[in-house]
Order: sequence, then C-alpha cells, then structure tokens
Amino acid sequence: MAFFLGGILSASRRFHFIAVNFDDYCQQKAAPDGSSTYYALRRAPASRLALLTALHALRRELEETAKETSDPTIGRTKHAWWQKELASLFGGEPAHPVTKAIAAHAAGTPVLDDEGRGFIGNMVDGFELDLEQARYIDWAGLRRYLDNAGGAFAVIIARATARHPENVPNWAMALGSALMLAERVENIGDDARHGRIYLPIDELQRFGVTAADVINRKYSDAFTELMRFQTGRARDALNQALAAIPADERPTQRVVRSHAALSLALLDEIEREDFKVLHQRIALTPIRKLWITWRVR
Repeated sequence: MAFFLGGILSASRRFHFIAVNFDDYCQQKAAPDGSSTYYALRRAPASRLALLTALHALRRELEETAKETSDPTIGRTKHAWWQKELASLFGGEPAHPVTKAIAAHAAGTPVLDDEGRGFIGNMVDGFELDLEQARYIDWAGLRRYLDNAGGAFAVIIARATARHPENVPNWAMALGSALMLAERVENIGDDARHGRIYLPIDELQRFGVTAADVINRKYSDAFTELMRFQTGRARDALNQALAAIPADERPTQRVVRSHAALSLALLDEIEREDFKVLHQRIALTPIRKLWITWRVR
C-alpha cells in the first residue's frame, strides 16, 4: 500500500508528496543493510519487528532534524513540524510514513498509551536540546540530554516487547542513557565536524584538552587520558544497566541488549585503536556485528 511523505520545503515551508511504502521507508531510514541497527533488529520478535523498525526510524528522523540541518531556523521549523505530526499520530491522523507505520503496528502494545506518549515527548524534548546547544558545562547537563534523547527511547522500544511494561522505566532509562553516552563517545570526531562536542567542559578542563583541540583533530597524551575516562564511564554504565534488566525480561529485550553488546564491542575496538576517533569513524565489520548480536540470548 502506498502512502505519502510530506517533506518540508525550507523556502516556502509547504509540503510536497511522493508515494512510498511506509515499512520500506522505515527500513531504509532506520536500518539499512550492514548497519548496527539492522543487526540489532534481527533479534526482534517477528510480531514486533515492523513496529520496532518504525520507532528506530522516528528516532533517526528527530536526530537528523536536530543534527544535520546547518540552518538553526530550518532545524527548529522541522522540529516543530515533527511535534505537530506526533500530535496527529496521537490523534489518529498521521501523515508521515514513520508515524503511519507506528500507528499501523502499535495495536496491542503500550507504545501509544498515556505513558508511552509521555516518553515519546521526552525523546522529542531531548533532541530539541541539540537545536539549543552544542556544548555542556558539566556531567549533570549532559546527563539530562542523555536521559531524554537516549533513556526515553530505550523505554519506548523496551515497552513494546516487555512482559511487564509498567516496570520498564526502572531499568531501561539507565540502559538508554548508557547507549547514548557510548554513541557520543564513538562519534566524537564526526560530532566535532558538525560543531558539537558532547564532552562536558569541566572534564575537558580537568584533562587539559580544549574544544579547539577536538575540533582541529589534535591528538595528545591528555586527549588519550580523557578518552580513556570517557570510554570507561560508558562501558561501566552499559554493564551496570545490562545487569539491572530483570531475568524474566532478558528474552524480551534482545534488541536493546544487542545494541549494548555492539556498543561494548565498539568501545573495546576504539581502545585498541588508541582512541584515534577524531579523524576517522571506527566501526565493526558486518560479519562481526552479526556474530555479536547472534550471541545475545
């Protein structure tokens, strides 16, 4: 079945429409072949695969709106459009392929109940922070961003498959925040090329590294020690969050656990590469991603 994609025209702020299949759109947006998300979603229950793919696509849309728009005014316009589109989703009249897919596949899940809508709103608020600031003074400020953009997302997808959705925030929030922290550590170089540094300013100062050093790809012993600290904190946060998943939920949470397994492996690879993340993006091979996620039981 073909549906319509409403694209924002930055000049006129009107819409144009192209026919797309919403499931195909979500697959390409969220999980193209070979990506980490592609392999993590291979561990999803068949009955929830389309929904989880659509939710990952929603996250990707919000992330692109905030991070890949050079003009802040256009970014805010697009973000406001997504806020309205999500309100339309909650009202039963979605227009975008991603929201159409969520509406089509969310039946029988708590994704769009009152609590679910609240966490979707928190995720939207989290990515809105990317439109407002590109630096964080301290860990407390960065943690707020991680909890909203990452923690809320993990709660959303975990509740879609959980045996006890009402208990999910107790453990999934920390896992999502840890996943987001690991992602920011992994992508420091790429983020810096877009003018964003997700390293608290007070921690840069503590290790004797400047924002200019990061942006100009300047490696040093101080940067190595800074990265060792950041990588260690992300690794510890992931392991602690994984250990907190209730035993009866572990089989229902192979997707988020696969994301965590991939992040842990990538952090180890970054450390083996002596934290040379400023000029390149260190990645796992597709066959290694397949092996890592296959081992998640």
